[in-house]
Amino acid sequence: MPIIFFKMNLKTIPMKRLSILALCCFALTVACKNGTEKSGSYPTQLTFGPGEEEKIEEAFLSLKDSTEIYLKEGNYKFQNLSIAQVNHILIHGAGPKKTILDFKDQKQGGEGIRVTDVSNFKIQGLEIRDSKGDLLKINNGKDIVINDLHAIWSTADSTSGGYGIYPVLCSNVLIENCYAEGASDAGIYVGQTKGAIVRNSKAAKNVAGCEIENSTDAEVYDNEFYNNTAGFLVFDLPDLSQRGGRIKAYNNHIHDNNFKNFAKAGSFGTSWGVGNASPGSGVIILATSEVEIYNNKIENNNSSAITIASGFTVDDKAAEKINENYSPIPTQIKIHGNTISMGKEFPKPAYEHRVGQLIIATEQQLNAMHPDRTNKRIPAILYDGVTSNIMSQGTDPNPDKLCINQPGENMFVNADFANVKNPANWKPNTNMDPFACK
Repeated sequence: MPIIFFKMNLKTIPMKRLSILALCCFALTVACKNGTEKSGSYPTQLTFGPGEEEKIEEAFLSLKDSTEIYLKEGNYKFQNLSIAQVNHILIHGAGPKKTILDFKDQKQGGEGIRVTDVSNFKIQGLEIRDSKGDLLKINNGKDIVINDLHAIWSTADSTSGGYGIYPVLCSNVLIENCYAEGASDAGIYVGQTKGAIVRNSKAAKNVAGCEIENSTDAEVYDNEFYNNTAGFLVFDLPDLSQRGGRIKAYNNHIHDNNFKNFAKAGSFGTSWGVGNASPGSGVIILATSEVEIYNNKIENNNSSAITIASGFTVDDKAAEKINENYSPIPTQIKIHGNTISMGKEFPKPAYEHRVGQLIIATEQQLNAMHPDRTNKRIPAILYDGVTSNIMSQGTDPNPDKLCINQPGENMFVNADFANVKNPANWKPNTNMDPFACK
């Protein structure tokens, strides 16, 4: 690849875009290196095979900077693996269907592989399975690459761990060519992270296929999220270390996400968790800002193709949690150029789910108010209609700068959830004019 040098005047670039530029440069560098990085760049090189699990565990615990560990083809059984406070590390195997790390007999430890306080860390060519907690958790890392990794629970139910691939409190993360299945929260999850790319990956049979939570400057593209409860989520939750925003999702295929919601009780299942995701959800945007969803195929998610919701819809005490890192109102959401279609009926699991029942009731209320809509499906894009006017006592029809450009019939509903508890005043409507991109 030829190297092209060019000049730029940094003074002319807005500061909030500098982190995006840095991330893109990081991703380009990683892309150039993938598959071509020479082993010689790691002075210490260790190779292990099946049957050497104790040696591998010891090697992980005593890892030094600039080390490469290669795990030969075969099946390995572990309790847990831990890496901490090292730089310039490569962990790799022969491929995700060849080098398999099995944690199903785990009796201790919250994760299968736990990585803490690392920089320039790369893991690839492995399949990790059936841990009690998260399969791969990377906490407080910088310049992280997760490539060609499968994270799978054999049974997709509440006994599964929460997250399959889970970088949190990181910066400059690249997740590519990965697959996640069976997570009781999110298969691919990026949390409280600055700068992330998720691309060319797949997720199925999770509660959430992919979730970007309280993270900034993330791009999610060229992925396939299918057969989850919800395909793709962008959330901001309260009481966390940073506010999210500047998220782009494009060129993804998000389809057939009609699976049951099997989120665990507790933090996953209560008001602030993916337990709120209705079966049949394609994309859910909750209480975050500066999100752009465009050029995606969003098909056969049969409760809602795209949901835009405020924290007030899921938590009556959301106002008490407002601070510099959290606002319950979604703002500056832009949706355009997607191919959107829905099936003919709600998925059966939606009828047994709290939010699913609310969406079903919205369809019924809307059709009852408008006889010309008899037997029509709920519109594809559902906005809960809760705006910052409830805090400012304002009257602006679009105070939070939503921008929707999705031509087509039966495409939008303002669900008016602020009045849902008073059926006489509850008036969902399909007027998208206030939210049309100007």
